[in-house]
Amino acid sequence: MKPSTEPCTARGEQRRSQILDAATGCFAREGFHGTSIATISKAAAMSTGHIYHFFASKEAIIAALIERKLAQSLELVSHFENAEDVFQAMLERVDQGLQERTDPAQAALELEILAEAARNPRVAALVREADAIRRERLMGVVRSARQNRTSRDTGNTSDKEDDSAAVTEVVIALFEGLTARAVNNPTLERTALAQLLRQVLRALL
Repeated sequence: MKPSTEPCTARGEQRRSQILDAATGCFAREGFHGTSIATISKAAAMSTGHIYHFFASKEAIIAALIERKLAQSLELVSHFENAEDVFQAMLERVDQGLQERTDPAQAALELEILAEAARNPRVAALVREADAIRRERLMGVVRSARQNRTSRDTGNTSDKEDDSAAVTEVVIALFEGLTARAVNNPTLERTALAQLLRQVLRALL
């Protein structure tokens, strides 16, 4: 599904991103149902007609935000896939992942989208589709990281029964759980958390 009716020009993409950035702030502050197209229009400094030229509805804007988040996630996965040492690359990105997941605005947006998915089957389908795509790619990264560590430590690439799917779920849960923690405890100690997250990754992988 492509929510935009604007041709994929550089100017069109710039306008589209401008709307999505404005919507991100509005949804985070006022919630999905508390935000109107007029509110997004004001935040984006565009007419409502211009907003509708790109997105047919607020739901279409949420769909685009889900797509944008997926693209960002897959870009990170690609970084891991192309790394010479996959495991080390994952450890090195812990701090950045922690900062992103505990950013107040991003946390509010993530929870708002999940809340909408819980009551809107169409949004739920988009969220689950994006999760399945990301999860499948990340599972390949987890498998590669474990195989590389096994080969390096023992010289043997064979491994015990493959539980990469379960490990991937735990890794995702660790970082996605930080989103809720950032709302419940805004003063959480990020430095200590980063150290512990690396220890957990070492144990899991």
